[in-house]
Amino acid sequence: MKILLIVVAVLVSLVVILWIGLHIKPALFPPYVAETAEFVMQPLPDDLPEPVQRFYQTTLGDEIPLITSAVFSGRGTLRFNGITFPARYRFTHDAGQGYRHYIETTVWGRPLMKVNEWYLDNNGVLELPVGTVANEPKIDMAANLGLWGESMIMPAIYVTDERVRWEAVDATMARLYVPFGETEDMFTVHFSPETGLLTYMETMRYRDAADTVKIGWRLDALSWQTVDSMMVPDEMTVTWADEGTPWLIMTADEVVYNSDVSVTIRQRGLE
Repeated sequence: MKILLIVVAVLVSLVVILWIGLHIKPALFPPYVAETAEFVMQPLPDDLPEPVQRFYQTTLGDEIPLITSAVFSGRGTLRFNGITFPARYRFTHDAGQGYRHYIETTVWGRPLMKVNEWYLDNNGVLELPVGTVANEPKIDMAANLGLWGESMIMPAIYVTDERVRWEAVDATMARLYVPFGETEDMFTVHFSPETGLLTYMETMRYRDAADTVKIGWRLDALSWQTVDSMMVPDEMTVTWADEGTPWLIMTADEVVYNSDVSVTIRQRGLE
């Protein structure tokens, strides 16, 4: 009996230690330092659907900046195999063309798992703790939706990219069509009737390469901040419809626009 009590005490202690470790935020990544180009401004189109027009008038005004790249970094949480880990991330976007994701999940503030993902030249590559996924058409389709969904951090691109188009639905909703090769993908975008801000985007997306059907996928913008005189999302969440709660929560602590990412977008980790 004494040995059993000792074993139970040790197990309880380990659980408590793990629980504490999973509630410690990691440090931020070092600042992203790069030269940036000034924004080229262009007039806001006057033929956008009503809620879209109101959104851009609220966040950007009468002129829209041409954004060529965005590097955004921060912290949050990531759920993996049912366990929610603290995480820190750096996402690098060549606006409307490709991205690189680097994510570290942590325990006690120390890196535990590292994830590198790329979507370049219309091909998605995932380096995960369980292995590498590449050359999978459904992953390419999913990555393209990820590219355009994450572009809410630079919403001007939904107007300045000539391949993108909006379609009216009603006073608080519009459809957003984005390019995918020779075809298009579509998001339904929802706006707050009170503030006019974008609240969430949703679409149907493959989760794994072996999936036979698409699953509902949603990105929420929970709060907004001002960066370079633009209102952009501050806290964002990503949710699969069959899970019901966000598997990824991100706070954008640093956002840098219009730097040259031609080299960094093809690197790994914090190289």
